[in-house]
Amino acid sequence: MFRRLGADDYQGRLWAILIGLFLLALYVIAFISQNDRRIEVDFVLFTATVSLIWLIVLILAVGVLGGVLLSQLYRRRGRHRRREADAGDAELGGRREAEGQPRG
Repeated sequence: MFRRLGADDYQGRLWAILIGLFLLALYVIAFISQNDRRIEVDFVLFTATVSLIWLIVLILAVGVLGGVLLSQLYRRRGRHRRREADAGDAELGGRREAEGQPRG
């Protein structure tokens, strides 16, 4: 499935990665320079004047943080439900055995 890269393959891959990183850096620089104008943001209690790029970065950070927190809540809720289901199965299994019914 995996093969070792020869010296020629490795050099080609290295150059492709370097060119890709260079193009990504150029895109980021162009993105920042195109979004440098200042805008007013009206919050509930106050108004702030910020650069558009900082607003984009703030919204991105809030979105990532919210996604991480929601995924943790979902995992915790799923784990809690599994524990309740396992406890319910244990109670049913104990009662069935006491009544002489097969488990399952």
